[in-house]
Amino acid sequence: MLEKTGRLLRDLKLLALPYWQSEERWTSGALLTVIVSMNLGLVYLNVLFNDWNRLFYNALQEKNVAAFTHQFIRFGVLAAIFLVLAVYRLYLRQMLQIRWRHWLTRHYVAEWLGNGSLYRLQLTGHDKTDNPDQRISEDIDGFIGQTLVLSLGLLESVVNLASFVGILWGLSGSLTIFGITVPGYMVWVAVVYALLGTWLIHLFGRPLITLNFQQQKFEADFRFSLVRLRENAEGVALYGGEEQESRSLMDRFSHVVGNWWSIMRRQKRLTWISSGYGQVAVVFPFIVAAPRYFRGVIELGGLMQTASAFGQVQSSLSWFVDAYSSLAELKATVDRLTGFRRALTDATELLAPGVTRSNSPDRDMVIEDLDIWRPDGTELIRGLHLHLVEGARLLITGPSGSGKSTLFRAIAGLWPFSRGKVLLPTAPVLFLPQKPYIPIASLRAAVTYPNDPKAHADDEIRAALTDCDLSALADRLDEENHWAQQLSPGEQQRLAFARALLSKPRWLFLDEATSALDEAAEVGLYRLVLDRLPEVSLISIAHRRTLEQFHDQRLVFRRTSMVPRTRPRTPR
Repeated sequence: MLEKTGRLLRDLKLLALPYWQSEERWTSGALLTVIVSMNLGLVYLNVLFNDWNRLFYNALQEKNVAAFTHQFIRFGVLAAIFLVLAVYRLYLRQMLQIRWRHWLTRHYVAEWLGNGSLYRLQLTGHDKTDNPDQRISEDIDGFIGQTLVLSLGLLESVVNLASFVGILWGLSGSLTIFGITVPGYMVWVAVVYALLGTWLIHLFGRPLITLNFQQQKFEADFRFSLVRLRENAEGVALYGGEEQESRSLMDRFSHVVGNWWSIMRRQKRLTWISSGYGQVAVVFPFIVAAPRYFRGVIELGGLMQTASAFGQVQSSLSWFVDAYSSLAELKATVDRLTGFRRALTDATELLAPGVTRSNSPDRDMVIEDLDIWRPDGTELIRGLHLHLVEGARLLITGPSGSGKSTLFRAIAGLWPFSRGKVLLPTAPVLFLPQKPYIPIASLRAAVTYPNDPKAHADDEIRAALTDCDLSALADRLDEENHWAQQLSPGEQQRLAFARALLSKPRWLFLDEATSALDEAAEVGLYRLVLDRLPEVSLISIAHRRTLEQFHDQRLVFRRTSMVPRTRPRTPR
């Protein structure tokens, strides 16, 4: 128990400390100071309400109308102040929460997208990298909200306990049991009552931590499957795979339902304990203090004040009981975030690219002694040496699975299972994959991706689209859409070529970038690129012989070996 608590506190520190040491620390520190001050103000008001109980109920017992009226007005003033503090404490806490979430989300996104982690996480096989979208969108929000609520609640309980334990001690008097006098006996009764409740709650609620962790995972898996199905609707429909997808979705959803039933059953047992504990706490102080009232030692107001003070002490000591479900959710959330963070570290450090990439002293690209293998250790390329001068036109061919695309990944610094040396020119480089990425954005942003759309005039973008036979899109630059679903595979590849015309790279790597087009369209796009970018160095992966006319060198891959060869340059 102590070990797990210590690990949770260390993980909380790991996640929270960077924000409170960041450039936000002064503003957020001031916000937190005001929130804590309001918490202390509310505790002080509770002390005043406790004293009000004594005076108000004594006035009722004595049938003193003037004192009753005075206490009624006093209650109105205290309640108004309490209301203002409660409202603005919540408002400022939410303000701090969104500032913290914005900062932490920005840093997690930067880590996820930086150092090649976005791609490498797919290669690690790490068991803690499922659904990074949920970790960033939901878990960060849950972590911050739960941390603020629980930490501020704990602080309030500690201050409340310090404020009321002395009051309860003084009101309790002493109790003699078997000849032993126990001073402040109601304080000890409250301590024993809270400890018993805490033990029972932990005993019955401990499995909720694991169940909540699993529930978050199952929910995210189910949601991801729905999104993936939506984005592949055409392929599923063409295969007639709706029934299979339905079974797959409901199978995933069965995990959600099954785990939820487990949470329900465990929560039911926990609610029996917590609700029973809370209900008994309402009358328990009256039962314990009633003998002194009936002996005439205290008046009705004293009884009510004692019960109120007992309730505050017992409630403060029972913070763990009341917060257990939230703590279980926080523990699951912290485990997912720290697991994701460790996975990002693994992707950056453990799978750092073996290829040494550096700037070429001239405008050429040089590959020296390059070895590439699959994640399972199967060798793809051994000892590749390649020197391409500026303006080179290299065609790479070979059967699928022989390592052609993986070579591009290694050159780009994405493939960690490699070693060797790659010297790249400092000139602009662009890679066009077989399936281009198209963001959900305006058409202008989709065509110019990843560059700033403002870097290109609208007429320039329209001209590029028209040249790539996408003139029907030329007047839709401001339209925002899911273009990957709106455009056919061939149109998507045409759009990628329009990007190349706009970005004007000096080195262009094409990985079967025209595979969805017919031969005539493929030849037309290659001629267009070489006409508009006559100085470009072109490295292509392709299967069709029609593209040989645009290249003067060939690199032929075999499944077990690779045979490079060159032939005289052909006119372009």
